Amino acid sequence: MQSTLDRFKTQLDALIKRGQMLRMAMQRECHGVEFEKAVKQQLKTKAAEYLKELPDFKRDYQRWYTEAQAVIRQLIPDRLPDFVRHYEKPKARKSISYESYRIEDYLQSLQVTRWGDEVVVDSKAGIPQFDQQVAILEAARARFESSLLDMRQVLQADLFDSELQAAEHLAKFKFFRAAGALAGVVLERHLAQVCADHKITTSKKNPTIADFNELLKATDVIDLPQWRFAQHLADLRNLCDHARKPEPSAEQISDLLAGVAKVIKTFF
Repeated sequence: MQSTLDRFKTQLDALIKRGQMLRMAMQRECHGVEFEKAVKQQLKTKAAEYLKELPDFKRDYQRWYTEAQAVIRQLIPDRLPDFVRHYEKPKARKSISYESYRIEDYLQSLQVTRWGDEVVVDSKAGIPQFDQQVAILEAARARFESSLLDMRQVLQADLFDSELQAAEHLAKFKFFRAAGALAGVVLERHLAQVCADHKITTSKKNPTIADFNELLKATDVIDLPQWRFAQHLADLRNLCDHARKPEPSAEQISDLLAGVAKVIKTFF
């Protein structure tokens, strides 16, 4: 099941794709036969299907604009005035030129001529305005990726803190082995996430703390002292996970809990 954040990401991707399709529809409306000829040369037998899927820009743009505007307001509000500016006619506009033409003009099929037949500006001037709107939305997508990572890290850090607090509570009542095992789980999850953040993968089905630690050292994410520190914590965790070994001491568990707390704040 997708999380709320992942659903939003999927919807944002779909909105960007709709914008890209609207861009192609705009090109078709402006360039007609030339555009269709280029599509047929590039897509061959799939051209007819592609052209059939293109939306009607003047019918579908307003819905896209409203949805995109809401996304930009949430993710990159400082770019919202720029996004709107490419749509709305300048209030102080005294003449219509290629630079002052807006998408509102395009939707009205506005064309300016002089001396009868010479075209000064026509619908083609709307294309770069819409290109900029799509580019701003794509920038919002990049910002969302960054925000999503930040949010996940914050949520995960809160979860790890809660689990460490639970481990400390167990240690307080002398359930040392259980406290150490729980701290080990936190350590393993954090190292796994650091590997994922750096796009480091392993072929092992069930990698351990030591496996993640080796991968991070091999890829220079952590240095040798950090690797040794994490390996020491892994040894303490192993002491807790095997019942036949001596019972871990209060000092060992204290070292493990403090060490894991340090790792989740310093290994990124």
